[in-house]
Amino acid sequence: MKPPPLLLGAALLFWGWQSGFEAPAVALALALEAPRWVKLRWDFSEADFSRIWVFCTLLFFATAIYAFTSNEGPSQFRNLFQSPNFLTQRNAGTAATRTVVSLFRWLPMVFFLFAAAQRYSTNEGVPVETVSLLLRWRWRRARKPGTGATSGQTVDISYYYFGLCLFSASVHASEGTSFYWGLCGLVGWALWAQRPRRYPVAVWLACLGVAVGLGFIGQKGVARLQGYLGNLNIGQGMFAHARHDPTQSRTDLGKVGGIKASAKIVIRLEAREGAAPPLLRETSYQRFNGSAWLADLKDVDYITVLEEPPNSGTYNLLRGKTNSLRVNIGCYLEGGVALLPLPSGSGRLEGLSASIVSRSPLGGVLEEGPGVVVFDALYGPGATIDSLPDRPHDLAVPPREQRALDQVIGQLDLKDKSQSAALGALNKFFSENFSYSTYEPRAERFKEDETALSQFLLRTRRGHCEYFATAGVLLLRRLDIPARYAVGYSVHEGSAGKFVVRQRDAHAWCLVWDEKRGAWRDIDFTPPAWLQAEAVRRGWFRSLSDLWSRAGFELAKFRWGQTRLRQYLLWGVVPILAVLLFQIIFYSRRRRRSGEILSARTAMNWPGLDSEFYRLEKALAARGLPRLPGEPLSAWVDRLAADPRASDLEDDLAELLLLHYRYRFDPLGLSPDDRAVLRSKVTASLGKLRSTPVPVRAHR
Repeated sequence: MKPPPLLLGAALLFWGWQSGFEAPAVALALALEAPRWVKLRWDFSEADFSRIWVFCTLLFFATAIYAFTSNEGPSQFRNLFQSPNFLTQRNAGTAATRTVVSLFRWLPMVFFLFAAAQRYSTNEGVPVETVSLLLRWRWRRARKPGTGATSGQTVDISYYYFGLCLFSASVHASEGTSFYWGLCGLVGWALWAQRPRRYPVAVWLACLGVAVGLGFIGQKGVARLQGYLGNLNIGQGMFAHARHDPTQSRTDLGKVGGIKASAKIVIRLEAREGAAPPLLRETSYQRFNGSAWLADLKDVDYITVLEEPPNSGTYNLLRGKTNSLRVNIGCYLEGGVALLPLPSGSGRLEGLSASIVSRSPLGGVLEEGPGVVVFDALYGPGATIDSLPDRPHDLAVPPREQRALDQVIGQLDLKDKSQSAALGALNKFFSENFSYSTYEPRAERFKEDETALSQFLLRTRRGHCEYFATAGVLLLRRLDIPARYAVGYSVHEGSAGKFVVRQRDAHAWCLVWDEKRGAWRDIDFTPPAWLQAEAVRRGWFRSLSDLWSRAGFELAKFRWGQTRLRQYLLWGVVPILAVLLFQIIFYSRRRRRSGEILSARTAMNWPGLDSEFYRLEKALAARGLPRLPGEPLSAWVDRLAADPRASDLEDDLAELLLLHYRYRFDPLGLSPDDRAVLRSKVTASLGKLRSTPVPVRAHR
């Protein structure tokens, strides 16, 4: 079933219009419709079609490998062989969808060579074994070695390619109804050529109009449903989860039960120069409301950091800062948006695949990008991206906490002491009088005007890092020292400069303004014993779990284009495609040159082709009694019976033909005796022909 003239070209032009590939669409359409005027054809065999199909299949897999290991997919020709840092996207949460969409748009180009092979072939279709692995397997099993049998079944793939073009065109970015009406026009054009002739044209057009109208109503309903589901923001609720919220940090003060139980690895760090940083900070907070530390984004604006130079993956957080140390950090960005864990004093980021990088006055660096990032952070002592102290905020203390804080300050006699002396006294106070615990037992009810923090400072004196950080920040503020609550991770597990950071390594500490240096300092009042307390919880299955986590991390790096394996795979496929294309172009010519030799060799493999009856047929043809084109042997023998030139063989031809048919087509063949009879009788008949002169017909 052939498509109407110019239908495939129109489908390609429609695909190019909808997908944005106008120039390739015009070129492909002209190439596919040229055989209507160009007489150039190739005699492709089943093997040639198989090679072309394998070429297109490998090209599809190569495109898929590239698409699914880049951040954006192959949406542009010029991006095909660029490195991962050049291929970032606005929202990594939609990376997989955009990648699949880009891949679908490429399908008409990927499989064009196969469609063109049929158009420029002398055959009417493509062998079915070429596109069906099951049929090919069955055919090869059914074909016995040496028989040279072929199924002979072909299929016209024109309508399949037509459907592929329409499918790829459906993955479009344009709004409105242009796609729908174009689709209806092309489908109607294709159906017009196949319409049943027994019905009037008016009836057929009416049925088509009803189908188009119902389809239009249906696609409108689907569009509304899609918009409704999009408003539900299901994906955001399922996948958007940052390690720390840039707007608030909920503390577990006063909560009963275990804290920080997960051993999941969330960050991998390798020190490039010097020792690994003790703390990776994500952000800090200024306002405490008794249960959470807050940073209102309406008051704390994130400022976009530009790549310098563009498309380099380099972001300068602090211009002119001397960065003496470097670490390589690999971490997940669940949902595509997260705060980056950075060493204190980070001034420059390199090799970072991101769509948007922005920083806040509270030291947070927020990134939108792929699901996994691997980058270098350059840092050093001195200036940080944190803003200068804002005393109304950085000295604020909730009224309910002031009584307990003043009691501790009076007990330690911290009034009128210098900042360094106050810090030393507080550090000694917490290390000698408090203990670290990840489990908070059920306590007595709070007394009047007592809070979870005051109970920690005055009675229980045990808790996790959030207690120590919160107490430290508020005590310093009561001493008129600007301080902020910082959150991030402690780096302590690893060796040889390589470290892993687990979810339960999440930590909180104090950020203190140093008046003399004019910079913020990290001060951690949590007793060092907290590291040993976390290490005790190591389970027997940790090694297996870490191995599985490493495998998942490497797979995620491959998935999000954070390795160069994509380029290696892509360039590895290119030589294979080149070899296949060379064979496709030159194999037919080589096969034609050796066709006679191959035919002679193959002919001996057919059962009965060495029958002596063919010698007799050749001798009779030399006497002017050839078999007519397409004439069966039986009809030819009957015709010879009435010709005087073969009268001497009239009694032998019928018997010889029967023996020949048995030898040629009977699965059991001939017995040795019958085979000898066929050979001897043919020899005798040839002798009769040589001894008998050829009768001369009288001319009228």
